[in-house]
Amino acid sequence: MAYNPVPLDFCEYPPETMRERAIVFRLLMERRRSVRFFSDRSVARELIEEAVRTASSAPSGANRQPWRFVAVSDPDVKRIIRERAEEEERESYGSRMPDDWLEALKDLGTDWHKPFLETVPWIVVCFAELYGESESRKQKNYYVQESCGIACGFFIAAIHNMGLATLTHTPSPMGFLNEILDRPKNERPFMLFPVGYPAEDATVPDVARKTLSDVLLVHG
Repeated sequence: MAYNPVPLDFCEYPPETMRERAIVFRLLMERRRSVRFFSDRSVARELIEEAVRTASSAPSGANRQPWRFVAVSDPDVKRIIRERAEEEERESYGSRMPDDWLEALKDLGTDWHKPFLETVPWIVVCFAELYGESESRKQKNYYVQESCGIACGFFIAAIHNMGLATLTHTPSPMGFLNEILDRPKNERPFMLFPVGYPAEDATVPDVARKTLSDVLLVHG
């Protein structure tokens, strides 16, 4: 396909407005927390669709957009996902994870039990499309991991912005999700998100984020 440029749709703001918008957005995102205790309150499918639309606006290698989001609300499917995820997590916590990893997780209070996978109204799984397929050939995708990571970041921000909670969950290995959700061999589970309202008595670990000086170096 030939390069076909179109005018850029860009909105510029005065410096003070830029600063205000930056602070408002930062304060919004600073309140985001990974939640492991969810309510079973229903969430409209439209909200999940809007979050995926936001995720799909992410940049990607060669514009391949190598992500597929699968949203699950069926209680029976969620139960099966929980059972298979806990099976893998039980093995990981019991023998796969090295001692230093287990030590690092102590402050977060996590273990192999994942009841939230049944409680939440939605489970959304992002699959990374390793390559595209047509009748004639395979189409290589580029920077698949990076592209999916950015799209998932957009998804998390969208969920938080609308007033819902989520958690990045990656039971390892995750191949069982291909089987349960009937995904083809060219797709690999990248990340699983339980999505819903926090439980009324939800708690989160008392942890601190690094300061700006810990994460930013400026030259010039």
